[in-house]
Amino acid sequence: MDIAIIDYGAGNVGSVIRALQRLGVNPLLTSDAERIAKADKVLFPGQGEARHAMQQLRRSGLDKVITSLRQPILGICIGQQLMCRHSEEGDTPCLGIFDTPVLRFQPQHHQDKVPHMGWNALTNISASPLLRGIDEGEYVFFVHSYYVPTCPWTTAQTNYILPFSAALQRDNFHATQFHPEKSGSVGERILSNFLDL
Repeated sequence: MDIAIIDYGAGNVGSVIRALQRLGVNPLLTSDAERIAKADKVLFPGQGEARHAMQQLRRSGLDKVITSLRQPILGICIGQQLMCRHSEEGDTPCLGIFDTPVLRFQPQHHQDKVPHMGWNALTNISASPLLRGIDEGEYVFFVHSYYVPTCPWTTAQTNYILPFSAALQRDNFHATQFHPEKSGSVGERILSNFLDL
């Protein structure tokens, strides 16, 4: 199976590569549009700042590559956020795959910390094939200051300060705000589901 990880200068891909290797897959980290377009599956992970990440994607032409993909693609963390229409982070126009904004958490009480970092439960899980075998209340790992509100493409929610989209799906485009590669056996099951799509 040919698995491509999009290389656009956003860090945190090492843990994704290692998680896939544990599942018996050796992914290719690449910024080559042709290799990405021909891959069986594509991962779009990363961390960092939305404006800089979108500048990198536009400079390389990968923004157009991503939106044209027809095979399964999984956005992780900022990958999910960049798949949305617009991010409040740097007032950034994004890819527009999901027609929804990305907003900054606004603490409501002194115990509300931003960034949101740690383990939280998945709720309102839909019948998405990415989440097959994942039960209500299972815990996954988050690190983020911005969130996607619940919307028509939400396939799982998490509640931190307010309910938000933990996972999204539209056609072949899948995305998680949490890090499946850092979410233990639950995350491993999700990555395995992705490989089975």
